[in-house]
Amino acid sequence: MTHSWLGNRVRAISGAAALLLATLGAAPLAAHAASITLYSAQHEQVVNMLAKDFQSQTGISVKIRTGEGPALAAQLVAEGAASPADVYFTENSPELMLLEEKGLLGKVDAATLSAVPTRFDSPTGAWVGVTARENVLAYNTAKVKPDQLPQSLFDLAKPQWKGKVGIAPSDGDFLPLVSAVIALKGEAQTLEWLKGLKANSQIFDDDEGVVAAVNRGAVATGIINNYYWARLNAEIGDKATRSALYHFSNGDAGALVNVSGAAVLKSAHNEDGAQKFLAYLVSERAQTLLAKSHVDFEYPLHSGVAPDPILKPFTELSPPTLTVQQLGDDSQAGKLLRQAGLL
Repeated sequence: MTHSWLGNRVRAISGAAALLLATLGAAPLAAHAASITLYSAQHEQVVNMLAKDFQSQTGISVKIRTGEGPALAAQLVAEGAASPADVYFTENSPELMLLEEKGLLGKVDAATLSAVPTRFDSPTGAWVGVTARENVLAYNTAKVKPDQLPQSLFDLAKPQWKGKVGIAPSDGDFLPLVSAVIALKGEAQTLEWLKGLKANSQIFDDDEGVVAAVNRGAVATGIINNYYWARLNAEIGDKATRSALYHFSNGDAGALVNVSGAAVLKSAHNEDGAQKFLAYLVSERAQTLLAKSHVDFEYPLHSGVAPDPILKPFTELSPPTLTVQQLGDDSQAGKLLRQAGLL
């Protein structure tokens, strides 16, 4: 629209006036350079907080489009080089691996990658890890005693857990857990586990629904990411919290650590601003802001930034030794969830 208007005006007036208008016409480009478009699958309150602070530090505004991680990744694949997105920020590595496989991501600046331990980054430098969180089992303390808790995630598919498990298979956070089981056990065993889980479970729309149901006693246990319980506890207080977290051990799939990460699109309109946003996300400033927000409840990946004290120390977690490559892009997980009748 701006270029068409400018062209018509240039043809209608003298060369001197045309030069003046051309100079004025550069203003929209300058305004564009002062903003980036972010496709975000992270929690809105967290992203809004970060975007506001980033703008205060750099003068670059962030236009945010929110959605579920897999849906936004699929949208980026469909949009291809025509996407308006500059940055993609999501909760789980498989969505980033999908975009990396499709060749849609640019390279992250080396200094940004160096701010985070290598194991939490893209194997090719196409995206950077920002935070991490753990899969856990929430349980109602009146319905389940600690000595009754399962030794493994796989136990929840056994008959004794019928009606006692809450899951949210359509939540984007559930897919990486299934991908972890596939990587550890293969597709056949994973499908059998999912069928058993379906027989035993109450189904919810999302992890928020699962943890709320566990807390009120509607279901005895629920598979969630750790921060959903912490957020509920922060919201309702200790007196109203009637649930607790159980951390699987010995490298069990149920203790999977998920990585939230961000990438610059290869087709980014403002690559410089996008790279600055990624550098900001892994900076000590942003990571400290997250850790002290009492909103995020994830593990900062910047060395030396301590997480919220409500979280179990990161060094005491016992996740399976799976790389982001082994978790893959969630395509097999989605297929098996459909076969098991959970999607």
